Amino acid sequence: MDVQIYNRNLELTDRLREYVEKKIEKFSRYLPTIDSVRIDLSATNVRDASRRMVAQITIHIQRNILRAEERAGDIFTAFDAVMDKMERQIKRYKQRKLDRRSDVPEMPLGLEEESPSELEQGGRIVRVKRFEVNSITPEEAVDQMELLGHFFYVFLDGTDGQLSVVYKRENGDYGLIKPIY
Repeated sequence: MDVQIYNRNLELTDRLREYVEKKIEKFSRYLPTIDSVRIDLSATNVRDASRRMVAQITIHIQRNILRAEERAGDIFTAFDAVMDKMERQIKRYKQRKLDRRSDVPEMPLGLEEESPSELEQGGRIVRVKRFEVNSITPEEAVDQMELLGHFFYVFLDGTDGQLSVVYKRENGDYGLIKPIY
């Protein structure tokens, strides 16, 4: 398991590094197939002192990503909170894997054709993210979106090879956006 620790606006002391590495070892017992773990520790400049320290963990497992982030007044408290959150995500991930193996009927996607809403005028792009697009089914994309805690997920549809987007609707169902070329 490849573990990378990054810090921003925060000194990474030996005590903190040892604490993080010791806690992260626990994940290899839960998931022996972990490719890499990235830990981001940072201090932000927010008014609320109880939310200044930020701890984020990103785990790459085969073709999936698990991510959790927590904030607290102390970096050790923030890291403990993010560890708890990540443990819950790992349990949920493992349970979904078990459910798929036991041939439990999958949740319907509630697909319907919709055109994406127009972007509001006046906004500007302030961040660009690049990521690998995997060839998966829409159901797997929904699972990945839920594991990440996002409202949408871009993926390469394994059934037809098209770039697609699944998203969570306000009523709790899911939508699928397919481009027309």
